[in-house]
Amino acid sequence: MTLPPTRWELAGPGKHGYGEKFAEMVAAGDDVEGEARFADALARRGARILDVGSGMGRVSAALRARGHDVVATEPDPALRAQSARTYPDLEVLPHEALALDPAELGSFDLVVVVGNVMIYLGEGTERRVLARVRDLLAPDGRVLLGFHLVGVKTGSRTYPADEFVADAEAAGLRVDLRAGSYQLHPPADDYAVWVLSRDDAPRAVTSFGHPVAAG
Repeated sequence: MTLPPTRWELAGPGKHGYGEKFAEMVAAGDDVEGEARFADALARRGARILDVGSGMGRVSAALRARGHDVVATEPDPALRAQSARTYPDLEVLPHEALALDPAELGSFDLVVVVGNVMIYLGEGTERRVLARVRDLLAPDGRVLLGFHLVGVKTGSRTYPADEFVADAEAAGLRVDLRAGSYQLHPPADDYAVWVLSRDDAPRAVTSFGHPVAAG
């Protein structure tokens, strides 16, 4: 299958600075685990988690350290190399989002799509990617996404909240939560954190995370 070029691929030189920056922060002992803490709270213990666009590996590594079974995927060779230097024990698959095959990878309790992945996808592929993410979810699985709503990053797109919601719903997903940060600040105009689930998933759960009939 021939995939359209992503906005990340078309962004040109200088785009890898963020990976190098985070590697320096990891080496300095800085906190780079905000997304991973939220993802961990969404998942049961020992959950199967897919990290789409894992970049230099910080979210996947933090989730593995918390005991989850993590599959990391990153198509950019430079970021995979950075990941190997910073987290040598983390295996990273070279898959594009649209090349993720449920028949090969199975299903996941949580799919993580953070670090502005959504605003660097190939033009016009957002609904296809979201549909593929849905195909990779277990029946009661969740999706965690985070991205800038405005195109402030080099080569990225502006992705208004209402357009994203329409794309998610068209892909068979529903919005369970929108926040302005991974610390659950109120929704903001410039950045959004989303929790999605399949549109046929149960809406109510027990305090232990097991689905029950909604009443």
